[in-house]
Amino acid sequence: MLPVETARLTLSRPEDADAEELFVIGSDPRVWRHFPSGRHADIAQTRAVMSRWLESWIQVGLGAWVVRPLGSSRVIGYGGCTLMAGGTIWNLGYRLAADEHGQGYATEIAQEAVRHAALVLPDLPIVAYLLEHNIASARVAVKLGFDLAYRGRDADNPDPSAIRLVYSNRALTDAELGVVLR
Repeated sequence: MLPVETARLTLSRPEDADAEELFVIGSDPRVWRHFPSGRHADIAQTRAVMSRWLESWIQVGLGAWVVRPLGSSRVIGYGGCTLMAGGTIWNLGYRLAADEHGQGYATEIAQEAVRHAALVLPDLPIVAYLLEHNIASARVAVKLGFDLAYRGRDADNPDPSAIRLVYSNRALTDAELGVVLR
């Protein structure tokens, strides 16, 4: 797949050469202030995440993209829709370098990701899985027209007070929600 261009960004399939720049973003504590335990401790963790994205790319030709400003080779984040749960649900996610927050890039990435997921496998629901105190990500989900499908304790989070939200582009069955929360 050729890179996708939005008004301000180039979105491309991840390559091994992207791992170092993605690790810099993934290991920055400012990027993980909403979920500190998700911070990448070493590049092997970044490569494992990239491997999951690539599985989705191999399966259906779509997964998370590496994000660069239009006309630049500098990586500023990643994002997109990746298959999860054995290929039954799209997971919308993104992470941007801390210095790039607040510029509307997350919405731009998310809109393009939802559009592509609907072209590739339109019958699958798309979910945004986030923590309640991540207000900016919740705003993006609402801008996309997603509805809150779940609010409850985040069972796997080391913070016992963490509340998990799941937004979805359509109503989820109990089975679909169970897969997301697994």
